[in-house]
Amino acid sequence: MAKNKIHVRKGDTVVIISGDEAGQKGKVLEVLPKENRVVVEGRNIVKRHTRPTQKLPQGGIIEKEAPIASSNVMIYCPKCDGPRRIGKQILENGKKIRVCRKCGETLDK
Repeated sequence: MAKNKIHVRKGDTVVIISGDEAGQKGKVLEVLPKENRVVVEGRNIVKRHTRPTQKLPQGGIIEKEAPIASSNVMIYCPKCDGPRRIGKQILENGKKIRVCRKCGETLDK
């Protein structure tokens, strides 16, 4: 079975490009490569009705972030100030880095 590659990583700032949350920015909290989805901080909030457990004795309605399809997010470039496609660049030491396709800014820390 082939390994699914996703263009974003945990900690990246992304812009949601489609759906109800289109145009909003957020930080990637979790990447789910098997489902081709990402969880973005403070975006795509759903309400979950939970019954009382030992961890949560009162139960009730909990709000949490739901995964978004990875194709619906683009990496945010701080230099261009917008969502951008990314490219790969190989350094002299053989290390690969991600760069903005428009301005060439390095997106990896």
